[in-house]
Amino acid sequence: MPLMQQAKAQEPGARVAVVIPAFNEEETVAGVIRAAQTLTPDVVVASDGSSDRTAQVAREAGARVVDLRENVGKGPALKAALEVTDADYVVMLDADLLGLTREHLERLLRPVLAGELEMAIGVFEGGSFASDWGNKLTPHLSGQRACRRDWLLSVPRLGEERWPEPPITDHLRQTGARWDYVELGQVRQVLKETKRGFWKGARARTKMYADLLTYKRRKKRGG
Repeated sequence: MPLMQQAKAQEPGARVAVVIPAFNEEETVAGVIRAAQTLTPDVVVASDGSSDRTAQVAREAGARVVDLRENVGKGPALKAALEVTDADYVVMLDADLLGLTREHLERLLRPVLAGELEMAIGVFEGGSFASDWGNKLTPHLSGQRACRRDWLLSVPRLGEERWPEPPITDHLRQTGARWDYVELGQVRQVLKETKRGFWKGARARTKMYADLLTYKRRKKRGG
């Protein structure tokens, strides 16, 4: 039985959306949207103050677009996307993925729809050396996830943190939720160094990891 029919059989009326936070991803966002549309027509892109054509490209590809005026961070952008859909389940994707297919999305979503997991976290395998090893070193920071929408909205600080992955993973552990990794074979990300040039990309990557790794300190200060 196809996955979406299976979902409706298990939970009549269940709806699935794909949410995609995006910042200056005009080159890749349409491909991610097209892959998402093979799973569900409810695809929402939150353009996080993009200065390029990300919002326009996303609209032309058929996604609903939340066009944020300022670059406020992936966490606030994700929350903005979640707030414009009323789907029961969501698949969260980065906007710079290559090689994504419906099969990958179904693999990510299936254990959540079946009630086996509260969250499935996608990790790359066989897409590219850089993407694979980045995920292997920090799989808990993956931006590819599936869960119930209401669970994701319940994550403390979701809309406050520039990068939402640490508070999401922290909430999984704090609540004792069931979660596991799911391999996404042949999927890869475009590196920041490729998108922005080596030095600008390297600086952006360093800042990203600094933000990610200091989450607990900010959480402690915030109470």
